[in-house]
Amino acid sequence: MQKTIASQQRLSPWQVILPISLGTGLSLLGDTSLYTVLATHVEEVGILVVSVGILLSVNRWVRLPLNGPVGYLIERWPRKPTFVAALFLGALSTYIYALTTGFWPLFAGRLLWGIAWVGIWIGGNTMVMDISQDGDRGRWVGVYQISFFAGAGGGALLGGLLTDWVGFHNAMMVNASLTLLGALIALLALPETRPLLSKSDTRPEARRPPLPTRATTPLRRVSTTRGELTSASALFAVNRLAMAGFFSATFGLFLQQTLGAEFVMLGQPVGVATLTGLGLGLNTLISLLVTPAIGGLSDRARTRWIVAAGGLLPGALGFLLVTSGAPLLIMGGLILISITSGSNMNLSTALVGDLGAQSRQGRRLGWLFTVGDLASAIGPPLAFWMLPLVGFRGVYWFAAGLFGLMSAVAGWWGKRAGQRGGIGTEH
Repeated sequence: MQKTIASQQRLSPWQVILPISLGTGLSLLGDTSLYTVLATHVEEVGILVVSVGILLSVNRWVRLPLNGPVGYLIERWPRKPTFVAALFLGALSTYIYALTTGFWPLFAGRLLWGIAWVGIWIGGNTMVMDISQDGDRGRWVGVYQISFFAGAGGGALLGGLLTDWVGFHNAMMVNASLTLLGALIALLALPETRPLLSKSDTRPEARRPPLPTRATTPLRRVSTTRGELTSASALFAVNRLAMAGFFSATFGLFLQQTLGAEFVMLGQPVGVATLTGLGLGLNTLISLLVTPAIGGLSDRARTRWIVAAGGLLPGALGFLLVTSGAPLLIMGGLILISITSGSNMNLSTALVGDLGAQSRQGRRLGWLFTVGDLASAIGPPLAFWMLPLVGFRGVYWFAAGLFGLMSAVAGWWGKRAGQRGGIGTEH
């Protein structure tokens, strides 16, 4: 006999999606503010420029040994306590940015943020897997990932504006308080989603909470290959390397070098921090709008891989346009890069969900995010190492090439899946 928490309180997906989205989005404000302003405010923060790459990547390095074990354990632990505790830890890390100066306090804060994000992102995505099914997984993953892009965009915009207006430390104090608010909302409003099974019922499908009746189209299944799972992880890794590693870490310096310390917009001078925040905010806003649409399209498509292949091409072109240095082309490139970023984030997660049994979703997600964290940890120091050698054009052209190569890989898998007559796969 199956016994689940969800059977005691019939869950609507929105009961889960709303609190985890608010918590996740608000938790990102401090982190993305740092990406926007740290490189251009090193004197106020009390660090050297050479340490920027270290501080922007150490939170990812600390996640590498943690994603796998947390993914494994979250399959066995209640989801809510892990997720909520991670949100409170994220608030603490941002308060450290607000209240201290110098390299080592910031280094400690970044370590704490890395630990917090493991629980937030794996916990949140595992809860989405709990409430979704094959025919609507892309949609619900997309809806949840709106929070990622909203938090990233809001942090970039809010961090840039507030830093120019009230200074770095006051801006971080606001971000920390908003993160704490998100943790309190999740604590009070989020239901538990982890099913509790009797020992006699080990069916993978029994691990899903019952959902309100909804018409979905189950994805047809074919045999899983390790190569396909590896390619889904590579899709996520390429996105993290290009976006979180190269683009976010260097965009402020690119604008400062290309447009100057101030840029006249609508007759008014605009500081580089504000301009960087506006650019990264636009990038994430468009990704926010794209990701649920892409997810829904992939649910209806013959194969998610074909959607992924097409979604990578705008980003490749976008990086090439940004390197022109012309303001209008930079804007056009930002829009195209944003489309690819939203597509990659959604489809890589949904593909891993398709490829893994429900009872192993935590481990699959842990592996996916470990690969992504490795790529994004390597990205900032690699970008700052490349800049003296090849300049911004070389760094962004390299990112464009990675998107183009991944598009070819995704297209190959899409062709194979189409020939076999299926979208998703499972063991």
